[in-house]
Amino acid sequence: MCANGRRVNSGSIMEFLTLFFIYVLSILTCLALVCKYSGKGQFPLEKLFVYLTNVISHLVPERLQTASNQILHRLFHKRNSFFLTLHFLLEAAVYGEFTYEIFGYCQEIGFSLPSLIVPYVLLTVKMYFFSQCCTKDPGTITKLNNEVFLGVYPYDQVMFYQGVLCPTCVLVKPARSKHCRVCNVCVHRFDHHCVWVNNCIGAFNTKYFLLYLMTLSAMAADIAVLTIGLLLHLVLQSNLMSAAYVDEEGHQQPVGLLFFIVQYLFLTFPRIVFMLGFLMFLFLLLLGYSFFHLYLAVTNQTANEWYKRKSHGCQHCNPSPLQQQSHTSLHNFYSRGTFRNL
Repeated sequence: MCANGRRVNSGSIMEFLTLFFIYVLSILTCLALVCKYSGKGQFPLEKLFVYLTNVISHLVPERLQTASNQILHRLFHKRNSFFLTLHFLLEAAVYGEFTYEIFGYCQEIGFSLPSLIVPYVLLTVKMYFFSQCCTKDPGTITKLNNEVFLGVYPYDQVMFYQGVLCPTCVLVKPARSKHCRVCNVCVHRFDHHCVWVNNCIGAFNTKYFLLYLMTLSAMAADIAVLTIGLLLHLVLQSNLMSAAYVDEEGHQQPVGLLFFIVQYLFLTFPRIVFMLGFLMFLFLLLLGYSFFHLYLAVTNQTANEWYKRKSHGCQHCNPSPLQQQSHTSLHNFYSRGTFRNL
């Protein structure tokens, strides 16, 4: 390739494409695993994931499959600090790169200091909500508070029935509660068990979880915007508009600007581009998850109830007209209007 009078062998294109393919594949694989094992297996690429898993299972030795299944079960279905540690490591890597390179570059090219401090402010706010999600009791039901929780919500007689006994806790289950198999306790207004905070999300920490998701999304978006601004400035300074490459016959050909910019930045600033790609994937994932939980809050539902409602609404699972009618009446059973729900 040629930029500012310099040529690079066309083999660098293949090197870039190979590295970029591995990079994208690794990120997509990680996201698929997290979605698969922390979201009850319901995500858009479920069929493709199952198909690829079946194909790979024929190539992997049985002992290795057993060991990997045990590891995945331990990570996603048992209480452990692995994802807490991973959370802090990823956050330290992003903020370390931002502080070490991007912060200084941005100051040099004229970014205002307040705009560069915003990510650190968001980090402080996020850490508060994150700590509340991790340490606050989600609403554990015990013999001492069982009677109190029994009077909070009425039973809808579709998903929650009066007088049902939890076989593990040996307690009458209040409406909207569920026994968490990971924590081995019943939780009031149970939403889900989150591996990233190593705690259940229930009545007393749902609001912190939603705010945690929103601030985390804002963090990813803010750092991504600052990084994109920096990279655009570097591109304009590099005179890439005159870029060209030498084909197999030795002729100089103009290069598609977008492709060359991506390759140039990927090979020149690999850490920054890797971080930006990670942040963009993370932001899109978190944004969808944040909107989903905001929708649950506005409609006064929990994730557990939403999944159950999907099951009740399936004509193959519940073909009975009576059950379909029950599903219709159930739709807004606990809703008290948008503002009261919030």
